[in-house]
Amino acid sequence: MVLMEHERLSGASGWSAWPAPAKLNLFLRITGRRADGYHDLQTVFRLLDWGDTVHLRVRADGRIVRHGDSVAGVAANDDLMVRAARLLQTESQCGKGVDIRVDKRIPAGGGFGGGSSDAATVLVVLARLWGMAISIDRLAALGLQLGSDVPVFVRGQNAWAEGVGECLTPLTLAPAWYVLADPGAHVATGALFQAPDLTRDALPATIADFVSGVPLGNAFEPVILRREPAVEAAFAALSKIGSPCLTGSGSGCFVEFHEHAEAEAALRQLPCGLRAWVVGGAPHSPLLDRLSERSNV
Repeated sequence: MVLMEHERLSGASGWSAWPAPAKLNLFLRITGRRADGYHDLQTVFRLLDWGDTVHLRVRADGRIVRHGDSVAGVAANDDLMVRAARLLQTESQCGKGVDIRVDKRIPAGGGFGGGSSDAATVLVVLARLWGMAISIDRLAALGLQLGSDVPVFVRGQNAWAEGVGECLTPLTLAPAWYVLADPGAHVATGALFQAPDLTRDALPATIADFVSGVPLGNAFEPVILRREPAVEAAFAALSKIGSPCLTGSGSGCFVEFHEHAEAEAALRQLPCGLRAWVVGGAPHSPLLDRLSERSNV
């Protein structure tokens, strides 16, 4: 049973706060279409030291209760956090429930992975709070039922990804800072995958290609730029400070820098009307650090 309750949470006991980091796709290629209708992808997931904060409080009555609207217009039953809790409850036959709320910072529809990361944090943390003996592999498999980006957040490592995004090879990525931009356009991913001008048969790349700096691009970039004037305008602004890239299949854009000061200086050159900010790349998910801290308490 999932209910919407709007009670005051400030000062309430029993709540714990957990990071749900954003991600970037440093490139994204589509190498073929599968028999099940999905597409074979290649990408590198870069986790960021910035994102949402998920708040959880265990309940004894088995109810899963979402407090507030995590994303405007998304019903509680459709919320990935609620679906993640339900899935874990079914998996464990656990009689406990949970209160869930989220402080949203990751813009919806930007390709920064906010919904997937929130769901992954619920899976990983709730398994611990409910006292479940469950492997990370099983949690990642459950996450895949919610979305192709969820497993990388469950595992918490920067990674080379293939398949639909679930075949992950951990990567060590150099420190980097990113100017992120949110043009505010909401792109329908399903429509993009059906676009006749989408390149679906790119030659497979290798990790060596990525490491050596071979330009690998994002298959959705030319499609979105032709369809979304706001994204085109953001690219034009970002091109004055570097080489803009699209992340995932959303409208979010980024430019990579090697130095924090360089990124901050570039940010100051952008027009005031463009929503943009600087974030650091993370060596691994901040959620892993938080879990370790709690284990040592």
